[in-house]
Amino acid sequence: MSRSSSSWIPAWAPGLAMAVSVGLLALAAAHLPLLQRWQLSALTVAIVLGMLIGNLAGSRLPAGIAPGIGLAQRQLLRAGVVLYGLRLSFQDVAAVGVHGLLIDLIVVVSTLGLGTWVGRRWFGLDRDTALLTAAGSAICGAAAVLAVERVIRPDPSKVAIAVASVVLFGTLNIFLYPQLYPHLGLDAAAFGLYAGATVHEVAQVVAVGSAISPETADAAVVVKLTRVLMLVPVLLVLGWREARNGGQRAMVVPWFALGFLGVVALNSVVTVPAAMRSALLTLDTLLLATAMAALGIETRVSKLRALGPRPLLLAAVLFGWLSIGGYVLVRWLA
Repeated sequence: MSRSSSSWIPAWAPGLAMAVSVGLLALAAAHLPLLQRWQLSALTVAIVLGMLIGNLAGSRLPAGIAPGIGLAQRQLLRAGVVLYGLRLSFQDVAAVGVHGLLIDLIVVVSTLGLGTWVGRRWFGLDRDTALLTAAGSAICGAAAVLAVERVIRPDPSKVAIAVASVVLFGTLNIFLYPQLYPHLGLDAAAFGLYAGATVHEVAQVVAVGSAISPETADAAVVVKLTRVLMLVPVLLVLGWREARNGGQRAMVVPWFALGFLGVVALNSVVTVPAAMRSALLTLDTLLLATAMAALGIETRVSKLRALGPRPLLLAAVLFGWLSIGGYVLVRWLA
């Protein structure tokens, strides 16, 4: 009996090809002058494009894309988080100093705690939506939301609304923080510490810092990337909680988080050639954008509508806490 040529194509190939194509398109679109002016990253563009495809095509999308979409959401996302470690070294962490580390730690822990408590008590959100929104605000925006999603495995619509919420308020920071700078009584380095400890996304931190001075931008990025490193213990704690709450004996270990830490360690002792580093960081962005595209394809507007405005309100509360509480912390500790 002869096999058809299609039998040689892996089941995941069609869906993965679709997600990668959207990811590549997002990378290209993110370099357009208009999107660069708004500091909209490839990750944000990818989930928007994915949602457009998923909602406009809807049931007309072939069922055969499901395995590839799932692979993009799982394996490619984990690989992207691991490679994200190339952006940081332990020397960068040491340069932040004790006060900077303490501020980052307080910001992450307090934002996670406040977000989960306010989200559930004030707004009646489910645990997953509150936790995803809090993690995105506390650590590193969309990348943190995706990493936490791999541990708690919520409905894709909850991930999408959390990403949308933190992107909205992170983008608002780009315009607000430079206007606040003359009135806060902080020098350039202290303002960089404030921006790095409180602005959501790495790209947004770069935009805010660059609007003030190169010194501010350098300080802000280092503090921000140190905050990103705190994703590892957060994921480990969440893995432990998932095991305990699920009645499992074995802890759910997010190995990709340990891989991220390993890449940070490697980046601290090995000098990666500039060309290779640039290529790997581009690959990393593509992996994360592909995962975001796959997430968007599975997200339906009807599910987002069912969640209502409450996740957005939670993100607004956390935006206020980061902006005001973070400023108080910097004045007090720095």
